Amino acid sequence: MSNKDMYYNKAKQQGYRARSAYKLQQLDKEAGLLGDGDTVVDLGAAPGGWMQVAAEEVGPTGTVIGVDRQNIKDLDDPEATVESIRGDITEDWTRDEIRSVVGSGEEERPVDVVVSDMAPNMSGEYDLDHARSVHLARQAFDVAKEVLASGGDLAVKVFDGRDLTDLEDDIAEEFEYVRQMRPDASRDSSSELYLVAKNFLTAPVRPGDRLEVEITDTGEEGDGIARVDGFTLFIPGAKEGETYRVAVDDVKPRFGFAEIVE
Repeated sequence: MSNKDMYYNKAKQQGYRARSAYKLQQLDKEAGLLGDGDTVVDLGAAPGGWMQVAAEEVGPTGTVIGVDRQNIKDLDDPEATVESIRGDITEDWTRDEIRSVVGSGEEERPVDVVVSDMAPNMSGEYDLDHARSVHLARQAFDVAKEVLASGGDLAVKVFDGRDLTDLEDDIAEEFEYVRQMRPDASRDSSSELYLVAKNFLTAPVRPGDRLEVEITDTGEEGDGIARVDGFTLFIPGAKEGETYRVAVDDVKPRFGFAEIVE
């Protein structure tokens, strides 16, 4: 039995709307994308296979928001709170609607994960199809930057090709790290892969930045602590009350590290 037939039949037997559901299961198992109580935005969600998997994984305290130009039928007995938005993510209206559903202030539901299995209408010309897939991936990346909470994750489909490296580099600048993944459930002949980015960075600094800071506290390990727009930098060898010029060498979602420079 071919890879395609195996997952197609398995989806029918287990009640998933699409064989692609197993791609998300495999990405989640490998990268730890979905957790209990998470809020997940699924872009290009129709017919809803990824929404089914996400709802199972985030459980009754989680939320899944599916977005697609096509209508998404309600899930049967979803495990989580499930909502859908009918719209094109390349249009401002759709992005406004996503932000509206996510909410703000006391009603805000920080988004933990953005996933996208979007693919362009195939033209048969590989370079064109690749370029279109990169365009859609960038649209998903833009949405992720707008709605993800600090430390959130992104998984986005793209076709392999010449523009992949630039896309991956751009995503890597906004997350702690990014990796390429090819789920077993992808068709054997497919050139698709997924860029999986972990730990969205909302810090006001990035590795390589140089700046002058004042040490306002001392950490448990004896490192000096500086604050940059509320963000914590640990600086080995720095003394409380002193001012130093430092180079940022590592950034996590909620804190970073820097070294003193001359």
